[in-house]
Amino acid sequence: MNNYILMDENALFYECGFSCDNALFLKLGSEAFFITDGRYTTEASSLISNAHVLEGDRGDLLKTARLLMRKSKIQTVAYNPLEWNVERFAKLSEKLSITFQKRPNFSQQKRIIKTEDELRKLQRAAQFGKEAFDAFAKHLSALGEGVDEKRAFFEAEMLLKRQGSLGLSFEPIVAFDANAAKPHALPTDSTLQKGSLVLMDAGVKYERYCSDRTRTAFFDGTLRFEKEQHFSDTQRQKVYDTVLKAQEMALKAVKVGVKASEIDKAAREVIEKAGYGRYFVHSTGHGVGLDIHELPVISARSQAIIEENMVFTIEPGIYLPNQFGVRIEDTISVRSNGAEIMG
Repeated sequence: MNNYILMDENALFYECGFSCDNALFLKLGSEAFFITDGRYTTEASSLISNAHVLEGDRGDLLKTARLLMRKSKIQTVAYNPLEWNVERFAKLSEKLSITFQKRPNFSQQKRIIKTEDELRKLQRAAQFGKEAFDAFAKHLSALGEGVDEKRAFFEAEMLLKRQGSLGLSFEPIVAFDANAAKPHALPTDSTLQKGSLVLMDAGVKYERYCSDRTRTAFFDGTLRFEKEQHFSDTQRQKVYDTVLKAQEMALKAVKVGVKASEIDKAAREVIEKAGYGRYFVHSTGHGVGLDIHELPVISARSQAIIEENMVFTIEPGIYLPNQFGVRIEDTISVRSNGAEIMG
């Protein structure tokens, strides 16, 4: 693809190693342009070596992009329609004799196979994430019974950020008991009690690359985010063991050349056989990289073919409304011999 325009920050960063909240990346044949405003031109010029850094005409980035496209006499430009609202795209394309080709997620498609450097960064992010889980488990154990989810959420955020040295992939989820039945639970006043189920879903960013991990654990006065868990309630134990087995089967299904839908099927069949199929309400996984949700999608409808050096999550779950929920998630890289858990 020789001619394209990008606006998404992570897409820009992938192209030239720098991005900001007001910029365009325009590729026209052999030339590339990073168009921004006066707040960022100095820094962009010092960090970008593969594109001309331009300041938008009186701050108008779209006007500058239009002038460049008109002068180039190109006939087609690819763009991701998911990045543009109707008004901005109309302003970009108005009265230009250029065919704008829709290419949904084409930047993420370029990024679907990770380089060794990207894998190293993702591995580091996953390791930092795991360390934060361990630190939070000890911290929550020390806080003990009576702490509510809102306080736990705040404490988790602080530990994940490692005193400001890391960013967050997304706002963490810390849910107790019935609130864990909501896949994207918001913190409540619900308090931790001896015998509580605790679900934590969180990730950190290392050099802009994301991690993503979920653990469900039993609080018996202390908390451990290990995969081996022993619940006092038999139903909770059955659900937990079912989700763990579903994840194990999905991990075994990860092979170069298989369809992503086959991985989803491996997890879903375990949960359906146990009688909880209707309570597994999301896909089995998603790609992870500069964005927390990338390609490939690991779902029943996905036609993606698994390739070496893809990175994605495996995260089956069962959610029983008003009772409890269980999710177990790891981010994995695809190697020649199958799945390798990162962190």
